[in-house]
Amino acid sequence: MKKLTLLALLFSTLGWGQSKDYSYQKTQWVDSVYNTLSLEERIGQLFMVAAYSNRNESHVQSLESLVENQHIGGLIFFQGGPVRQAKMNNRLQSLSKLPMLVGIDGEWGLSMRLDSTYKFPYNMTLGAVQDMDLIYKVGKAMAIQAKRLGMQFNFGPTVDINTNSKNPIIGVRSFGETRDIVTDRAIAFTEGYQSEDVFATAKHFPGHGDTSVDSHHKLPVVNFDKNRLHKVELYPYRKLIEHNLSSVMVAHLNLPALEPDDNIPSSLSYNVVTKLLREEMGFEGLIFTDALNMKAASNYAKPGEVDLAAFKAGNDLLLFSENVPVALDLIKQAYEKGEITEERLAYSVKKVLSYKFKSHQTSYTPIELDNLVEDLNASQYDDLNYELYNEAMTVIKNDHRLLPLRELEKQKIAYLKIGDDKGSDFLDYLNKFAEVKEITKENLHDLSFYTTVIIGYHKVDNPWRNHDFSAEEKQLIQTVASKKKTVLVSFAKAYALSGITNTENINSIVVGYQNNIFANRAAAEVIFGSIGAKGELPVTISSKYEVGTGIKTKALKRLGFSTPANQGMDATTLAKIDSIANYAIDKELTPGLQVVVTRHGNVVYQKSFGHHTYQKDIAVKDTDLYDLASLTKILGSLPVLIKMYDDGKLHMDSKLGDLVPAFKGTDKANITFRALMTHQSGLPAWIPFYKSTLDENGKPDLTIYNYFVTAGFPVQVSENLFIRKNYDAEILRQIAESKLSPKANYKYSDLGFIALKSFIERKYEEPLDQVVTSEFYAKMGANRLTYLPLRRFDLSEIPPTEEDSYYRYTTVQGYVHDMGAAMQGGVAGHAGLFGTALDVAKMMQMYLNQGEYGAERFFSEETFHEFNDCVYCSKGNRRGIGFDKPQEAGKPGPTCGCVSMTSFGHTGFTGTMTWADPEKDLVYVFLSNRTYPDSNVNKLSKENIREKIQEIIYQSIVE
Repeated sequence: MKKLTLLALLFSTLGWGQSKDYSYQKTQWVDSVYNTLSLEERIGQLFMVAAYSNRNESHVQSLESLVENQHIGGLIFFQGGPVRQAKMNNRLQSLSKLPMLVGIDGEWGLSMRLDSTYKFPYNMTLGAVQDMDLIYKVGKAMAIQAKRLGMQFNFGPTVDINTNSKNPIIGVRSFGETRDIVTDRAIAFTEGYQSEDVFATAKHFPGHGDTSVDSHHKLPVVNFDKNRLHKVELYPYRKLIEHNLSSVMVAHLNLPALEPDDNIPSSLSYNVVTKLLREEMGFEGLIFTDALNMKAASNYAKPGEVDLAAFKAGNDLLLFSENVPVALDLIKQAYEKGEITEERLAYSVKKVLSYKFKSHQTSYTPIELDNLVEDLNASQYDDLNYELYNEAMTVIKNDHRLLPLRELEKQKIAYLKIGDDKGSDFLDYLNKFAEVKEITKENLHDLSFYTTVIIGYHKVDNPWRNHDFSAEEKQLIQTVASKKKTVLVSFAKAYALSGITNTENINSIVVGYQNNIFANRAAAEVIFGSIGAKGELPVTISSKYEVGTGIKTKALKRLGFSTPANQGMDATTLAKIDSIANYAIDKELTPGLQVVVTRHGNVVYQKSFGHHTYQKDIAVKDTDLYDLASLTKILGSLPVLIKMYDDGKLHMDSKLGDLVPAFKGTDKANITFRALMTHQSGLPAWIPFYKSTLDENGKPDLTIYNYFVTAGFPVQVSENLFIRKNYDAEILRQIAESKLSPKANYKYSDLGFIALKSFIERKYEEPLDQVVTSEFYAKMGANRLTYLPLRRFDLSEIPPTEEDSYYRYTTVQGYVHDMGAAMQGGVAGHAGLFGTALDVAKMMQMYLNQGEYGAERFFSEETFHEFNDCVYCSKGNRRGIGFDKPQEAGKPGPTCGCVSMTSFGHTGFTGTMTWADPEKDLVYVFLSNRTYPDSNVNKLSKENIREKIQEIIYQSIVE
């Protein structure tokens, strides 16, 4: 009944005050509530009690007793989980006469205390970030999460200035070692936090940064004079107070300059809490004690007595009281004796009530449990973490500008993991940029194969763990650095690098601060130049690497990695790709597939689905190589031809007879390069070359083939089939003798690309596969884009394309599916290329960059535009010079019909597609083996799977 009466009063007061200003409403509400409370209820408002959602029922019942009998004012949650905490919160709040204030000590987010919640970077990692808008966003994000979990306080930011690198309790909880680094970030964080009407708490007043003792165990001494304290430790508080800081937490410290009694910790000192913080510094917000169970406070007096001393010192809220009933009784006795005045009690209690009003805690509203965990781990937090770690990566040494790594074709890169935590995510990301081989300490005796060694120092991402290098690890670093170019990346506390006293032979040093997938990715991107390094050391490591050190490196137009939202796309919409891909797998339209989407030069979606076959033996991985079929035209032949054109070795009006001698004197001799590449030449669509090589039983004719490699049959068609020497010439002869259409109308044909392979190889005096690899793939780090994949990769990494029962009579796996390309030994101008979706995307990004990738200019922008021009659109031919182009509105074609007309790409027979759109700065890659086990029925195409996914991609674009 009491509760109902009170709530009625609250609502009536609020209703009556709607036309008044906010301050008047607040005062009226606070005074009216205060007047309804008994003395015990008023005193109870001073206590914020520790609550654990991972403890048993007896713990909850003990809290229920405190809520109902001592009328406590708040809860501070510690270990547990979000759903358990929400249920516990709802249960306790429902019993409370007045809604309680709820807080958590979550300096890097709720995950500091709760499982199944999100982890933001430590403050010291944020100290390396130079963009204060991002720090503001961190505060705002944490506040949104706290509010979702029914909390009004986060006990942060930590504004201790960590001038002591050996500080056992602050360390990475600090933003850095200078007052400006700390203050700038604390202000940004606080403003972000409080923008959501959730209260920030600066701690640990007056400053815990230069201590060598953990106050959880004993009383630390801060032996500075007042001048130093005001100049350094107190500086962030003064600035935060100017920016409307809501609350302060007072530490348990021995401060001789402020409190003459060495036995009284600062949290219990009237001189510190009232005279300094409240009166001298003019702070009018809430003042919390640090946890009163900490030995630095609890050693001073017994439970209850320490609470009384804290309240007398001037604190408003007593945190983590060890015995609330005793403490309440002692405060009540002091009040009745006149040791505590009504004015003093009302001052703090009304302040507590005013904060309840400010945070809308005037009536109990239960926390909604539906989607709680999902809300607390929303994708928007990944968006922010991507940006934060990108900005934090700090290069402190970079001899001869080794980073970012250039000229990848000349690099042989090794990775050595040291430290006690995993480095697999880092290695995975390194391999997305180039081939990087892992080595171990056991094989350091022979590094002759490698040009560069990347050493990753991986330590468990825990602020309390020792991150020092061992003597063995130091020696390993020196051993490698004395032999090879060395990049040391430390995924550990910045201070850990102080143990590496000799860095002379280490070419580059990157500080990654923490060992997690965000830091691993960002460091790999800095090393290879998809992003530049922007961070600065927030602390001094050594005399060589002082606070503020940070070498800025350049981005090199290499494909990087980001989140959809950070690139102007809606993640929820983009995720619909999953359902379409899974549908294709479930309906057996293809055994497996890969999809990559990039925007603004960053991969925003990369997933693999299904298996290599319908037997579901091997799951598809992002690193598996698919037969690209006709994508070979624009990824194998075309880039070389564009480069030759750019170099003046080829012209649009060059004649086929001049390019390929086999066509001199034929009716094909005057076909121009332009006509060939736009399929406007009059050539037939294809010639089934293989059929004329079969005997009367439909099997390979053994005058043309052999089942073993010999000098006369050196060209491998499939696993156990070899074709006679120089059969390429026979293929060219058949093309030369093919019937040419009397009207050179548009007809898609492989034959032009087959013919131009001969031209490329004659000019370069090398096979096409070697040419395109050396001129493009090796320089771009597209190490999983290749002809003849079995020369470098295991069969288990290559999905099969067909159970061939008409030509090769075998499982076609690792060998090109296209029969004509197979007859050329797997290297052809129109087919034969294998690769991953990611490496296909690299080539398409190079096109989007108009001929540039990784600081390498492959051909001019003008040349690219010539090849991307739809030269025969007026004749109903949508093709560019080599590229496929979008169909006209209402006509069938290769795309969803939602792309721009400047876009370009190609599709392939095995169920592949890649498309790039300059106007949306977008690349889409779809790879599959839809031809397995039987290529005759193209169910994938009939269901428009590739086009439907493309449509989803365009629907996801929001800016």
